[in-house]
Amino acid sequence: MTQPRTPIRLPEKASTDRSDLDRLLDSTHIGHFALVSEDGTPAVIPTMVVRDGDRVLAHGSTGSRWMRRLATGAPTALGVTAYDGLVVARSAFESSIRYRSAVIFGRCSTVTEDKERFLDLVTETLIPGRSAEVRRPTKAELAATLVLALPLEDWSMKVSAGWPEDEDDDIAGPAWAGVVHVHHVYDAPLVAPDLRDGIDVPPSVRALAERSGG
Repeated sequence: MTQPRTPIRLPEKASTDRSDLDRLLDSTHIGHFALVSEDGTPAVIPTMVVRDGDRVLAHGSTGSRWMRRLATGAPTALGVTAYDGLVVARSAFESSIRYRSAVIFGRCSTVTEDKERFLDLVTETLIPGRSAEVRRPTKAELAATLVLALPLEDWSMKVSAGWPEDEDDDIAGPAWAGVVHVHHVYDAPLVAPDLRDGIDVPPSVRALAERSGG
């Protein structure tokens, strides 16, 4: 069962709504795993993450030391943050950012079933429609890939979506205040230097630029 935590710092920004967590994980795909290595050294590892129902999946090489460490069931915490905009206050002190941030606590397990489906999930998450345009992974590629799952059972989330909270004296002053949203867009695709002549930009890649107005 999902068990959200309430942050001690700024609890008014806390969200215990699982749908907020799902929206964050479905729109933000860079996470940072925190762990302690076998020699006691702390580490934070950035990697791509994808939500698959009630778990978060990450993948990497079977030769990766940190992946192998997490695969043993070592305790970990996964941080995921979306930067949504600037809160421009009338003073530098009150200026901040709009964000959505979550930390997921637990232990990873190794995913052995249907690894190819997971790799398709990764591809489709980044570039919808792309998995049908490329060759299937080989047995060697699947064997070299380690997939980890972290259950969405113990987590904490904050959402900062407010307006400037200026003092009355500043509100009465001449400085502007408001919010500037951040939008992530794709530029027009660049052709690989070694691409053979006559190969057009595929629909999946073209759609990324079209959705961004490129």
